[in-house]
Amino acid sequence: MKFLCDQMLGTLAKWLRIIGFDAKYVNDDRCDEDLIEESKKEGRILISRDKFLIKKASKEELPIVKIESDSLNEQLKKVIDDQKLEIDEDKMLNRCTICNESVIERKKEEVKGKVPPRVFEDHEKFWECPKCKRIYWIGSHWNEMVKRVREIME
Repeated sequence: MKFLCDQMLGTLAKWLRIIGFDAKYVNDDRCDEDLIEESKKEGRILISRDKFLIKKASKEELPIVKIESDSLNEQLKKVIDDQKLEIDEDKMLNRCTICNESVIERKKEEVKGKVPPRVFEDHEKFWECPKCKRIYWIGSHWNEMVKRVREIME
């Protein structure tokens, strides 16, 4: 399942990526028609808070998730519930939170000098984004993310 989040929902797009979903984030002033066309062309579900965009997309019979809350947890829950998403903790963090590409597992030796020395010493598994070259590992933030997702799911 693929999503397109408008410019008001960048944090939501990041969290959809964290839980393993392809979530494109449009951070510019494209017109509504361009967003609708992009969603159609790429087979993406449009996620928006913009009432005018939602109205136009509805006329096009485009799949939409209408977000009304300012709360990230409520936004994420809305998408999960509306789209009946199955969250698999083993698939969390399989996408770059910055550019949405699927990350690639790297051998420890391949990331030497690319991560802080302490991180290199303390961790064995690493992943890299092939596009932006960001390196990921399961650090202390991992437990907090899993906890947040579990709370949302309850």
